[in-house]
Amino acid sequence: MGSGGSAGRGARAAVAEGPDGAEQRVPVRAGRVPAGLWAQRELRKLYLSGAGLRDVPAELAALRHLRTLALDGNELMEVPEALCRLPCLAHLYLGRNGLQGLPPAFARLQSLRCLWLEGNFLARFPGALLRLPELRSLQLGDNRLSRLPAALPRMAGLRGLWLYGNRFEEFPPALLRMGQLRVLDLDRNRIARFPDLSGLAALRLFSYDHNPVQRPPRVGDAVRLVGNGAQEFMEARQERLESLQRQEEEEEEGAEAPPVAPRDGSPLLEDGEGGSAALPGSPGET
Repeated sequence: MGSGGSAGRGARAAVAEGPDGAEQRVPVRAGRVPAGLWAQRELRKLYLSGAGLRDVPAELAALRHLRTLALDGNELMEVPEALCRLPCLAHLYLGRNGLQGLPPAFARLQSLRCLWLEGNFLARFPGALLRLPELRSLQLGDNRLSRLPAALPRMAGLRGLWLYGNRFEEFPPALLRMGQLRVLDLDRNRIARFPDLSGLAALRLFSYDHNPVQRPPRVGDAVRLVGNGAQEFMEARQERLESLQRQEEEEEEGAEAPPVAPRDGSPLLEDGEGGSAALPGSPGET
């Protein structure tokens, strides 16, 4: 769950990276970032993880070229307004803070592709996320979610969704319409029954461990399962697929084999039914 202060208030170091890829370490004391850091307008990456921050100054908005920002493991109770004004931001890490929601202005982050919000106090799915078309990975583990919005399929770009450690008692029906998902994690919830998931054609990994289910859910043959009974299920599936493959190979070999001539040596002729018949007048005809 959200640490709410586990980062402490001691001296930490921010790591910043400019357009040339060179890194610099900047000391952060008592939850305060040196003002000179915000003056570096060309920064591309900024890591302030576990720095004891309770807020971020408005000067953050000046870093308009920033693509990666890590603010995980701090003491933020709200998303800083300045953060929502970073037009190039693609990777954002806000896990293990004290967040209970996201502001509507969060939808301005139209370049965002990867968002980590694990270990906060989100009880409702943030509506602003539905307006982020470029988002590919969404990490919402260890929050307080119990349902997902029916409009979730609007997030057509989403490929990975982590929902472990929440409060789902039923499989969210909106997920059945997320055919583009490749990774779905529902570990550590309260789901006793899963629907048929074989319609999720792009799914490659589904984790359902530590749910009160009796048997593995039904999924496509390309999906790796993680959960109770998954290993036995995948072994049985592999045996079935190998058996089908052997059967297909045997059928192909039989179709490619040349026809066998009659023992009397007469030539063959295709009959009207697609079989083979001896030519009229051959020694074998009565």
